[in-house]
Formats: sequence, structure tokens, C-alpha cells
Amino acid sequence: MSAKEMNIKGCFVWSPKVIQDDRGYFVETFNKKIFEKQTGIKTDFVQDNESRSSKGVLRGLHYQSGAHAQAKLVRVIKGSALDVCVDLRIGSDTFGNHFSIILDAVKKQQLYVPKGFAHGFLALEDDTIFSYKCSTYYNKASERGIIFNDETLNIDWNLHNGELILSKKDKELPTFKSLLG
Repeated sequence: MSAKEMNIKGCFVWSPKVIQDDRGYFVETFNKKIFEKQTGIKTDFVQDNESRSSKGVLRGLHYQSGAHAQAKLVRVIKGSALDVCVDLRIGSDTFGNHFSIILDAVKKQQLYVPKGFAHGFLALEDDTIFSYKCSTYYNKASERGIIFNDETLNIDWNLHNGELILSKKDKELPTFKSLLG
């Protein structure tokens, strides 16, 4: 396993060692001791979530605020997804910047998204299964989001808006500028 910090401080791409033979494969998807040694981040994940999405489904950009802010370790179990995180940490050198990566079931890379980030993903294949570990429990009252097509963030989702499938809630999320008050 190896962790590489990305251009936004605190975001790491985690590449596990995949052992394959004619029977299939084996991969250790998380090892707390190795993760902490390679990233310097101490975390206890308390909740695992999984979703299945059709091609074109966009989920996000979501985050939890205050004491319920979540760090996440995300991965794709089946299919592929464009994964995006946005730095919302006031005072950060990369505040308002975003990072994106294609996660898939072949490479089995994972993305560590620190607390203070909005997160979303776009399923690039039918039956994409997305899994993520969270550092705090979900709290509905702390749930927040930013509209996926925010002009300030200018995220390239690699599909035209007409090809995207969003929930009603995600279509009505506020803009990034509205967060700045």
C-alpha cells in the first residue's frame, strides 16, 4: 500500500497492493497502522456506506458542517466514477480549489478526503458500486452541499448537463459564493 498526497494538502490517493492469480484477486483495502504511518493522519472510521449508481448519476457535492464534519476514505468496488472533492477550509492555501480523480474497480485506488471538504462523484458506468468510510456518524442537521455546476468552482464533470442524473435535493443545492455569506 502506498499513499501520495495530492495538490490539495490533506488529500491522499491510496494505492493498495493487488495480488492476482488465475483464481481472482486479494487486496487489503485498509490497514490503520500503515495508513497512519504513510499519511501522518490519525483517524477512526465509525461508519461505512455503499451506493450503487447507473451511468450518469451524480451524487454531490455534499459535506457535514461543524462538529459532525467527516473525513472519508472512498473507493469504487465495481465500475468507475469521477470523484471530486472541494476544499472548504477557511484559511487554507487551496480554499475553493478542487481535486478530481477517476476511481475504478481495476486499479482499486482510494481517495482520502479530509474534514472540511465537499465531496461528490459521477458514475461513469452502469452498476457502479461506490464505498466509503466516514470518521463521524451521519447527522442530518449538519448536512450541507454545493450545486454541482457552480460557476466559481468550474468543475469539469466530463458529461453534458443533459446527460447527468441528479436527485431533486442535489439540483437545489446552494452556490459556493452563498457559503461565503
